Amino acid sequence: MIKRIGKHTIEFTEKPRIISAAAVVGKKESEGPLAQWFDKTVTDTTMGGETWEKAEAMFQKEALTFAAEKSGVKSEDIDYAFAGDLLNQCVSSSCGLRDFGIPFLGQYGACSTMAQTIACASVFVESGAADICAAVTSSHFCSAERQFRLPLQYGGQRTPTAQWTVTGSGCMLIAGAENGTVRTPDRIQNITNYTDQTAVEHICTGKIIDLGIKDANNMGAAMAGAAADTIYRFLTDTNTTASDYDLIVTGDLGLVGTELLYELLNKEKINIKDNHKDCGLMIFDLDEQDVHAGGSGCGCSASVLCSYLYKNMLARRFNNILFIATGALMSPTIVQQGESISGIAHLVHFVNTK
Repeated sequence: MIKRIGKHTIEFTEKPRIISAAAVVGKKESEGPLAQWFDKTVTDTTMGGETWEKAEAMFQKEALTFAAEKSGVKSEDIDYAFAGDLLNQCVSSSCGLRDFGIPFLGQYGACSTMAQTIACASVFVESGAADICAAVTSSHFCSAERQFRLPLQYGGQRTPTAQWTVTGSGCMLIAGAENGTVRTPDRIQNITNYTDQTAVEHICTGKIIDLGIKDANNMGAAMAGAAADTIYRFLTDTNTTASDYDLIVTGDLGLVGTELLYELLNKEKINIKDNHKDCGLMIFDLDEQDVHAGGSGCGCSASVLCSYLYKNMLARRFNNILFIATGALMSPTIVQQGESISGIAHLVHFVNTK
């Protein structure tokens, strides 16, 4: 059953179960601190394709394939795929998933897309509209640079506030639950390998927040206001505090956005420093890898969530996590027109149920 708490938080009483997750990343990510946690790393970030865009599509295809194989799910068992990326018309998602034959609902939330796809999938399975859904996102450094800034051949200079778009993809398979366990109708009885201890308890949809940032190379600052707003509203709706959670994870604010987030929350007398991590600061070693202010992109929070965070929940090192994926709602056109860059942040509350 779906229940609204406060103004904007949704509680799932049956708690949709995460039956598997997988993350596939590129060369630079495989050289970072989380290398051991990813399901697959590739040194050829073209994935054998002719273009960066085709390569990114292959990352999504690989992530969904790995997640399905882990749980014993077949593509015909998946009722809907919620997927998105950073490219025009979400072509990495549509091209990457078209061969699976799964009903497809394209998503765009910029770098917040992983939380958005999980939220939509959770609503579908909790309501009974679906039994199993896939939530998939991706990004690619080279395709994103061509989309939003300059092709790599131009050799453009990166400012200190700039972040490095992660080359990678993450996929979660989410199933409906009933009476404390995964709901398995006759048509999907072939699923044998899944674990259903990790679940989605709450989601909180973000508001569009604009701090007036116009610098496309300072996305962390553009997104920080949205992250602070969503965290504040969720804690208010649920009457909880930051210390009630094992970990509060933001999407990819990086160095600049993280410091601004702390400042904004401090004004509301909320301190998350003791149990906060940012995916953009986790995936790369800022001292050893030249990524300036940290990682970014749809694939940043997705690959961290579907590897390090999920596997540590399965191992019960974490049992209660707030995952807040953040996005900068921009396009090259509005930046060139001098418009400010709005931010968005969607929250998913993961818990271990057993």
